[in-house]
Amino acid sequence: MPVVAATTSPPTSLERPAGGAFTRVFTTVPALLRLTCGLVGAVVALAVRTPPVRVELLVPAVAVLTAWSVWYAVRALRHGATGPLVAGDVALTTAAGLAIPWLVAPEVLPGEVSWIAVLASTTVINAQTTAPARWSVPAGLLVAAGYATGATAAGNPAEARAHAMTLLAQTGIAAVMTAVIRRRIGRADAAFTDYQRLAREAVMARAAREAERRQNRDLHDTVLGTLTMVGLGAVAGPSAMLRKRCAADLRTLADLADARSAPVTGPVSLDDRLRAALTRLPELPVAATLAPCVVPAEAAGALADSAAAALANVVRHAPGATAMLRLARDAGTIVVEVADDGPGFDPATVPAHRYGLRESIIGRMATVGGRAEVTSAPGAGTRIRLEWTGVD
Repeated sequence: MPVVAATTSPPTSLERPAGGAFTRVFTTVPALLRLTCGLVGAVVALAVRTPPVRVELLVPAVAVLTAWSVWYAVRALRHGATGPLVAGDVALTTAAGLAIPWLVAPEVLPGEVSWIAVLASTTVINAQTTAPARWSVPAGLLVAAGYATGATAAGNPAEARAHAMTLLAQTGIAAVMTAVIRRRIGRADAAFTDYQRLAREAVMARAAREAERRQNRDLHDTVLGTLTMVGLGAVAGPSAMLRKRCAADLRTLADLADARSAPVTGPVSLDDRLRAALTRLPELPVAATLAPCVVPAEAAGALADSAAAALANVVRHAPGATAMLRLARDAGTIVVEVADDGPGFDPATVPAHRYGLRESIIGRMATVGGRAEVTSAPGAGTRIRLEWTGVD
């Protein structure tokens, strides 16, 4: 049997919202910072060309660094700040630092304000925010060393020491800040992932409970209802009616299985569904008034099955009673009423473990956004009103 290797894809920004936001921010800001520094630095570099600045070296260097700044920004914004991009930035900046004696005039070198000093600071900060610390910190040290070497060669060791210390401080502060942010973001994403997992588990648990409730309702309304009727003595000895009812129960269960494997969608005839429910109770005399009515399949199933459960309760608990079934529209609401002239009961005294009213009728209607109202009293019969509003 061939072995299929499982592959996993990296988490998306939807799965890691904090990490995704961090990546976007710490890609966009360095890209814009590099672009701004490159364009402004080019103007400043060309503005002061007094000796020992060598124009034949300055102009190509400025052109390369400006082109690189534009390329860096475009690539970073499109594809992120990749390792080669960061490495190229560090290499060019270090080379510019070493070339300070030929690129920066002596009068603008002190005070850490030369265009190469700004370039070096931008590079070390960008490196800390876009690369792992194991690479970004050595990169900061390399830029600082390159700047110190170039400034010393240019005859200004004080500037070399001062800005090298500034670059080291910027490297350390930016690295620590980025590490703290990444750690906090990692915790936030971990908490979000845990929440998503718990939410999925809760949805699956609710779906499993609802499937179990549907199965229990279906069994209660068919096989268990028939067995209860037999247990209460409603059938004495061999009975053609019992055989018909058992056959109807089997057909109902088979239809339910077919419906779940290929669920019906779109509008269906509710009055036809109610007539089919009546055929499963041939022993119960029912006066039916069923106006033509078309509703979504899910609502039709809930209304018809709830009405069938109410009629089955009449057979079980009010033998000999007659029943009424009515389907009508009432100001945009679909109304199905089931009433009987049986002995009635007090709804407040129904034990909590009794399944019929609670799940087969009230619970089933609630699953489609409908409602069920039960009105009964000892000696006054029972009326059950089912309502569903979802039509124009």
